[in-house]
Amino acid sequence: MRVFWVFIIVFFSIFSEAQPTVLQKADSLYANGNFSKAIAVYKTHNDQSLVYERLAKAYVAIGNYDLGLQNYEASVNSNPDNALLIYDYAKLLSRTKNYEKATQYFNDLVYIDYKNPNYHYELGVALEKRNDSTAINRFRSAYDLDNTHQKAIFKIAKHFLIKRKHELSHQYIDKGLESYENNLELISLKAQNYYYQDDYKNAKTWLLKLIDLGESSEFIHEKLSIIYADFSEYELAIEQRKLMLKINPLDANSMLLIGYYYDSLKDYIRAEGYLKQALTLKDVVLDYEYQKLGTVLNRQDKHKEAIAAFQKSLKENPDNISSEFYIISTKDKFYVDFDNKINLYEDFKAKYPDTFYAQFAERRIKELKEEKFLKAQD
Repeated sequence: MRVFWVFIIVFFSIFSEAQPTVLQKADSLYANGNFSKAIAVYKTHNDQSLVYERLAKAYVAIGNYDLGLQNYEASVNSNPDNALLIYDYAKLLSRTKNYEKATQYFNDLVYIDYKNPNYHYELGVALEKRNDSTAINRFRSAYDLDNTHQKAIFKIAKHFLIKRKHELSHQYIDKGLESYENNLELISLKAQNYYYQDDYKNAKTWLLKLIDLGESSEFIHEKLSIIYADFSEYELAIEQRKLMLKINPLDANSMLLIGYYYDSLKDYIRAEGYLKQALTLKDVVLDYEYQKLGTVLNRQDKHKEAIAAFQKSLKENPDNISSEFYIISTKDKFYVDFDNKINLYEDFKAKYPDTFYAQFAERRIKELKEEKFLKAQD
């Protein structure tokens, strides 16, 4: 009989140990990504103070930050000396834009362990979001404690870039690149520093490095296009602007500049195409743009279309004297009657006697009268 009861006790003991506890079951669900099911099981635990942190993490995992914050707060109240727990809670506060409360907790953490660089960094981020100028001091403290801290280095280098203290910005960037040479954020800052220093040669080198690392953005392509155009490398400038159009197909400014660049390359057909596309999209005063289109059309001997473009320029801006003069000079190209041409220039000169263009009109009137006289002698 005694043997029987011993067997029964051993059997139930083994059976009991084989059954997972509530925490084990919930933790397993959480580990396998079944966060909502894990939450349901955690809630059945008879001591909720033991699962507040787990619940908080599970709620964060499914994107319910309000309940995540509630459970983190409850967990912190139950474990006020757990620095790691406080750190996770403070980061979530910052992530959810509760910057004032996040600042309080990060300040507590800095007091607990002043030598932890991440506490200083996260405190700096929260202060920065509150437009507190002391944020830079926290980033510097993080850097002093760890001079390879990439995020702190970025913040400091960006601060000096904004202040136009380019050499100091370069120094911090170079220090960061020593430990992480492919840090895209620092490379971007390096390119920006050189660009705003008007050092286009070095700016181009660092922008191209970003492209080599697989980056593509409107900022990169725009700056490269500007640089290439400055060096009169219009084919490359066009290439970069076209990459911008892949990102933003309705970028009228890029279309306009591509048109200008093709004009510089004397590819007037393509220039015309891009200028027309740009003008269709733009919703601003476009007198100069229509004037540019008119000059491109003139170079293709499309004089009637050119006149129409110049007239649109004048409609956009009736005070654009140059467009009015271009209309007359374009008519001069295909009008046959000398008197009509002379009258156009004389009317213009009378209307704008003190302008730069009046001198051209006077000279052309003289030439036309000479041509008329010679024609009459034939």
